[in-house]
Amino acid sequence: MELLAFGVQADEKPLIEQAFADHHPTRTLDVFLTTDTAPIAAGHEIISTSVNCDLGADVLSNLAAGGTRMVAQRSTGFNNVDLDVAERLGITVARVSSYSPYSVAEFAWTLAMAVNRRIVRASTRTRDFDFRLDGLMGRDLHGRTAGVLGTGKIGEAFARIARGFGMRLLGWDVAENPACRELGMTYVPKEQLLAESDLVSLHVPLLPSTRHLIDATALKTMRDDAILVNSSRGGLVDTAALVDELRAGRFTGVGLDVYEAEAGLFFLDKSLEAVDDDTLARLVTFPNVLVTSHQAYYTVDAVTQIVATTADNVLDYTAGRRSGNVLVPRS
Repeated sequence: MELLAFGVQADEKPLIEQAFADHHPTRTLDVFLTTDTAPIAAGHEIISTSVNCDLGADVLSNLAAGGTRMVAQRSTGFNNVDLDVAERLGITVARVSSYSPYSVAEFAWTLAMAVNRRIVRASTRTRDFDFRLDGLMGRDLHGRTAGVLGTGKIGEAFARIARGFGMRLLGWDVAENPACRELGMTYVPKEQLLAESDLVSLHVPLLPSTRHLIDATALKTMRDDAILVNSSRGGLVDTAALVDELRAGRFTGVGLDVYEAEAGLFFLDKSLEAVDDDTLARLVTFPNVLVTSHQAYYTVDAVTQIVATTADNVLDYTAGRRSGNVLVPRS
């Protein structure tokens, strides 16, 4: 039984092929699953997808008609999957419920430090042999306040690094993490966290209840000189509202590894095309904004774990077993 994997990055391909070598022949594609590419899956009972693949109602119906019965998502997030339709069509859906939290937490800190210390601007200058320091002044983070929205495994890892910097820790979540409490974190309402934090980092899943968690009101609650980092899901931030605040001259820096309209853009080479997303085009022009292409998870450690769990999910499906990674069927 051949596995068909969509949206496979070049660095990821050998890891997938190695993980499935002993039990499933594997065909990898660099194209993402969309309504246009779904017919390629015809005849494949099992496919694997990445977070930027489209698994909406139309695509799932097309997959079911072609004989697909199992989707193994290579990510923790599954907001791209219409679970109700998948269940109605009898398609099993599994995800990777966890992988190295350090990959994302460390990258979030990379973004925070890069915008704080103006690393991109400094690097661009030195390539032109411009070694002036004008406009490159950052701030010590020691003694300042880090606000962590979402204190699960990734948020905890982020908080541990913040503690190493000697920062005061504020947290917000639906449930408190005892390990974060032990680090000295104080849990407070979201509004208080935003108002008091010098650095705000997002580590919550994208759900209907968290969409635009950082909206116009939340942004206005933040300090004018705050740093905002999002390495979780783009839809957590109202990007149009963020652009409005940036145009008003607010925020020391914003680091975004995700973008709410990234599907069809991220993971692709658009350098020779005219990008018609006016919000993104405006966002990347601000000198205090750094946008990267959803790469926080992209370490050999994390991707190896993701691929290994995906392989386990496929083996569970073929053996008729169920694990905690299965999203559909729900029971």
